[in-house]
Amino acid sequence: MAHHPLITHEHIENYRRDGAVLIKGLFRNHVESLRKGVETNMAEPGEYAAENLKAGEGGRFFDDYCNWQRIPEFEDVIRTSSAAEVAADLMQSDTVQLFHDHVLVKEPGTSRPTPWHQDAPYYFVEGRQTVSFWSPLDPVREASLRCVAGSHLWHKPVLPTRWLSEENFYPDTNTYMPVPDPDAEGMTILEWEMEPGDAVAFDYKTLHGARGNQSQTRRRAFSLRLMGDDARYVQRPGRTSPPFPGHGMQPGERLREDWFPVIYRRQANMARAS
Repeated sequence: MAHHPLITHEHIENYRRDGAVLIKGLFRNHVESLRKGVETNMAEPGEYAAENLKAGEGGRFFDDYCNWQRIPEFEDVIRTSSAAEVAADLMQSDTVQLFHDHVLVKEPGTSRPTPWHQDAPYYFVEGRQTVSFWSPLDPVREASLRCVAGSHLWHKPVLPTRWLSEENFYPDTNTYMPVPDPDAEGMTILEWEMEPGDAVAFDYKTLHGARGNQSQTRRRAFSLRLMGDDARYVQRPGRTSPPFPGHGMQPGERLREDWFPVIYRRQANMARAS
């Protein structure tokens, strides 16, 4: 099977083994457009926007998601960049479906890190074929994303918590393992220096967090959550994040394509099927 020029067999094997891999230059040609979209997003926050600092903490840690339908730059990048094709290669999937976009901004002097977490427990999606792209729009030296190698293969999911209050996200905690401390526990942590437009690709079940931003420059990041052939809707024990109220889906169904569009189909397989 031919791969996108940015992707090698080694990328695919590392992604399968570690649950995270660096893709150099994935959004390189879209950095200015994404920066413009982030500025629009911060000036006109959506209904899910959050400020993630407690009183007295310095800096600013803004995040928001599910804005691609109202911010043209985000939709353009989703539909015209190589992200969907690269995702298909990494997931080994014939189709790629959009789940949602996510913006995270840490202003200079923001000491608060992004807490360790897996994305999957917050989502109403299950499947082996999932990928998130995290792409900085500023050079990253210290305020970097950190992923725990192999954590996507753990047999029990990590307890989802609320970032600011640190409360449990769902009332049922027996299903989940406590949030570990990867540094203290000596886990293998993957971390990269990155240029604007580079991207870390990671599985929804990969444990990850991010350092605070003690630098003198902003750290703007654009994330894109995508799904493959085997992704299915699952019921969680409470309101998910994002919630997507009124979706009407039943457990075991593929996510509805009018809300979560298919943005890539592998042409060779589609031709064989016709």
